[in-house]
This record gives sequence, C-alpha cells and structure tokens, in this order.
Amino acid sequence: MKVIYPGSFDPLTYGHIDIIKRLNDMFDEVVVAILKNEEKKSLFTLEEREEMIREVIKENDLDHVKIKSFDGLLVNFAKEENSKIIARGLRLVADYEYEKNIARINASLYDGLETIFLLANSNYSFISSSGVKEVASFKGDISPFVSKNVELKLKEKYKY
Repeated sequence: MKVIYPGSFDPLTYGHIDIIKRLNDMFDEVVVAILKNEEKKSLFTLEEREEMIREVIKENDLDHVKIKSFDGLLVNFAKEENSKIIARGLRLVADYEYEKNIARINASLYDGLETIFLLANSNYSFISSSGVKEVASFKGDISPFVSKNVELKLKEKYKY
C-alpha cells in the first residue's frame, strides 16, 4: 500500500522525521509530497527542501520513502499517484479540528480517499516549522528541533 505524507516541510523538523519513520514501517511506499505553493513565501527553495529530506532518508535507511512535489489540489496528486491514503501528523487538538475538515473535503472530491492521523510523539508535539524559523531568526539554539543538516541550512539562511 502507498501513503502520501504532504506538507511544505519548510523546514523539516524532528516531528516530521518521526512521522516519516513511522510511515516507513507501516507502508510499502511512502511519498513525502512537498507542496509547491508560489503564493506562500517559503524560506527554503523546493530543491533545498528536497535535499534536506533526501539526507534524512539516507541517514535513517528509509527504504520505502520517495520524495515528490506537487502543486494544486492534494486529491489530484493522490489520483496521479494512484493512492487513496493520506497521512497527517497531529500535535494539538486544534490540529485535529483543522485536519478533520480538510480530510472531509478531500474525501468528497476523491471517492474512497482516506486520511489517517498519527499523533505526534510527545517529545515533538510542540515543534512547528514556523516556531523553528522564529527561533533561528533570533539566532537561538534550534538543535533540539531539527536534524544537523537542517540546522546548518537554517544557520546559513539566518547568517549565524
């Protein structure tokens, strides 16, 4: 079975990595689907985000994981990938309320599409990409939140 794990991954955090590892153990194929959203100002280019994820896949021997990018509706990407399973990580109750509504919309657009939710590991449940970027922008210690390769890239971006 194939699962799609979509996101912007700007940047990739330990929370994302935890979800990817768990999906790798559960599914035959995991597609980490990076959203290309020209309207959203990303810190990292698509290529940089792909490279950060590729390094994590290699370091952790995640042999079921592939990286792809998409724009537009996730359901159209899922159809192209011939996958009826979307995975989302949940950190907070507010995440569930938001993700539940998106899952219902997606299911109404693609018959048989299921969204599964994985609870964030409690060690990572407070980590968000936007929070990591904010700490990095003030030259704070981001090592508890991101892998070494991502930490180095963030330090390059924020020049410290």
